Amino acid sequence: QVQLVESGGGLVQAGGSLRLSCAASGIIFSGKTMAWYRQAPGKQRELVARITRDGTTNYGDSVKGRFAISRYDAKNTVYLQMNSLKPEDTAVYYCNVGRGTPWNWGQGTQVTVSS
Repeated sequence: QVQLVESGGGLVQAGGSLRLSCAASGIIFSGKTMAWYRQAPGKQRELVARITRDGTTNYGDSVKGRFAISRYDAKNTVYLQMNSLKPEDTAVYYCNVGRGTPWNWGQGTQVTVSS
């Protein structure tokens, strides 16, 4: 069974940075498009960033130029470097496949940005 474990969240001031990690077990994801999502209180989960198996990336409009997604397939891990954080980035962040039926969702990692 696939298990996704997100980590690296925390409380940071506006303008700060965080690096999130997501480790997958129970599957080899080297052939998969992977993605980061986020869900803020009272809002639907939204796609933040996506990376294909060959490293092509795309981002939501609200994070372009500030966030960077990367992957390290040898460790079944995907990362999200978040810079110039804003209070509106506050959310629980999750990773999962970027296309098709999602795997079981992990617990996510909370990111809180104070103004």
